[in-house]
Amino acid sequence: MSSITTSEANRLLAAAQNGQDDCLGQLLQMYLNYLKLLARTQLDRKLQARTSASDVVQDTLLEAHRDFDKFRGSCPEQFLAWLRTILTNNLGHIIQRHVLAEKRDVRREVSLDDIGATLERSTARLVAIIADRGQSPSADAQNHEASLLLADALAELPDDYRDVILLRHIEGLAFPDVAARMERSAGAVRMLWMRAIAQLRVRLESRGVL
Repeated sequence: MSSITTSEANRLLAAAQNGQDDCLGQLLQMYLNYLKLLARTQLDRKLQARTSASDVVQDTLLEAHRDFDKFRGSCPEQFLAWLRTILTNNLGHIIQRHVLAEKRDVRREVSLDDIGATLERSTARLVAIIADRGQSPSADAQNHEASLLLADALAELPDDYRDVILLRHIEGLAFPDVAARMERSAGAVRMLWMRAIAQLRVRLESRGVL
């Protein structure tokens, strides 16, 4: 299944670069869930009350469509890196507008490099969920197709299942902290996490990732 994802991404990218606009739309759609997942990890609760990950990603995809002629890469991995750059810039603008605007006297500046590095770490944690113990998460994070398939599988989970996995694995919180965030007992969160992981594994197996 993952090899199909890779070949399809290559086909759509080549067609888009040859001027087939419908293929560009299909290509961008392949990255929707992945970008939403990354954006969500960068928006704290205060920012989520003012904007949503979906809105940020929608703006990112619209910009990518508009500026596709500026993309100079030749493979899906480079295209994804380009999309992450656009997403990083949009997240930086949101932080400037909603957070730093309240502290203009301090004159703090948003570091896009810091946001980009955080996104890269989130990507590594995302793929590390499915990494075998003998695999290197840093090497596995370079697996373009596994990242997309995992993001799609997570998007299919019920909200509470997806939340507990994101808090535990993407944000790296301990179970007591996850429980506090989800306003549940630690025991209830552990049980929820076990069910969520089992559901995620089923979906990944159906995609040929595991």
